Amino acid sequence: MNTSTEWEDLVSAALVGTDRRPLSGDSAAEIELLERAAVHTIRMRAGGKPAGGEPLGAAPPEDQPEVSRAAGDRLARILGGERPRLLAEWLETAAGRGYRISPHLLPELLDQAARDRSIRPHLGVLAGNRGRWLAGLNPDWSFLLEEITAVAVNGSDDAPEVWELGTSGDRRAYLGALRAADPAEARKLLATTWEKEAPDDRVAFLEVLADRLSPDDEPFLEAALDDRRREVRHQAADLLTRLPDSRLALRMAERVAGRFTVEGGKIQVTPPVACDAAMERDGIRAKPPRGTGEKSWWLQQIVARTPLGVWTRLLGRSPRELVRMKVVDWGREVMAGWIRATVLQGDPEWARELFAWDPLADLLASLPRAEQESVAADFVRRHGLDGQLIMVLGGASAPWGPGLAQAVLEKILAVSGTQPWNLGELTKLAGERIDPALYGVAERLSLEPPIQEVAALLRFRNDMLKELS
Repeated sequence: MNTSTEWEDLVSAALVGTDRRPLSGDSAAEIELLERAAVHTIRMRAGGKPAGGEPLGAAPPEDQPEVSRAAGDRLARILGGERPRLLAEWLETAAGRGYRISPHLLPELLDQAARDRSIRPHLGVLAGNRGRWLAGLNPDWSFLLEEITAVAVNGSDDAPEVWELGTSGDRRAYLGALRAADPAEARKLLATTWEKEAPDDRVAFLEVLADRLSPDDEPFLEAALDDRRREVRHQAADLLTRLPDSRLALRMAERVAGRFTVEGGKIQVTPPVACDAAMERDGIRAKPPRGTGEKSWWLQQIVARTPLGVWTRLLGRSPRELVRMKVVDWGREVMAGWIRATVLQGDPEWARELFAWDPLADLLASLPRAEQESVAADFVRRHGLDGQLIMVLGGASAPWGPGLAQAVLEKILAVSGTQPWNLGELTKLAGERIDPALYGVAERLSLEPPIQEVAALLRFRNDMLKELS
């Protein structure tokens, strides 16, 4: 029987049932049908002719140092399930030092990166030339071809070529390095190719301009408000919001001037009744999220894009007083707008007062590094162990120093005797965020299992970082 005809008969019998359509020859029961289908499949695969093609060339030679044997073995252990949450730290550290990983670990790591976008930025360096060669052969790994490579990390003598021909990641890295050295030159370089850049790249390049932002950047950012891509417009508006004397900031100040007054010790608000084209150009989104009213949505965004210094002049009160005043009818929207404005503008005074009113990780992260630790340590001592405590600690920059480390370890020790079932996430967070050089502090504090688990994790990280040094 013809091979294709035999397969068609098997498929037809499987679809309608062997009782209604017996196979040619002996009547076959269901099991025999499956057996014959399996045999036929193997025959078809075994009898196929190999496709034509050219043999693959060898991967290009490497020009980066490989991680030490000990470091590679530890990465294999992490990938195998030991301390998996430390993978990102291992990758970031190794990439920052310009290493590449052992070739035998590449497939597993690239497969994981195909599922987890968060680890991709480090793999452009770590994969080396062999990794990019593999990425050109496997579409699932093609993301690697857009990430930062060792050329950007270690520097290049041919900077124009990096900007013109480099990966998206290399171009971002090059622009960032130039921005740090010469902000004006970086902006001029970006302007020369701006119109030809892909929308996603334009957004990424604007994020680079956040470093060393100054009034000199305003004309370029003001022009970006007319970009076709909404994400580009909003990124430009976010940056202009950080410039208190920009034209956008002044327009926002004009929008709130007639809508906020203080009467009887309370803040009275008149929300906007429409979102016009000028507001949309300045970063106000017209369509609210589901469940949010239009006026609430527009009001919150206007407040968020208004320079924080405007409120003291407009309402005649300090940030401390304003945060504690009652806002009639629109309090939730105004407070949400102030929080967003504080995060965008990085204002420590407002962050301090708003954190006291509503402890949020983003507000903690807006404080200076030293103050973050003291504020977080005080919060840990006063607050019980719950989800909010974990989220707030997420805003404290790592690695945590001795003060915050001591407060968290003491909290773990105190709770271990009353809520041992509730310690898992705090224990892991402490082990991942405390300066690993402080592992001895944890080891000596107590023999309680949760404390010793933190100590073991800190020692693991300390050894891990030494292997990558």
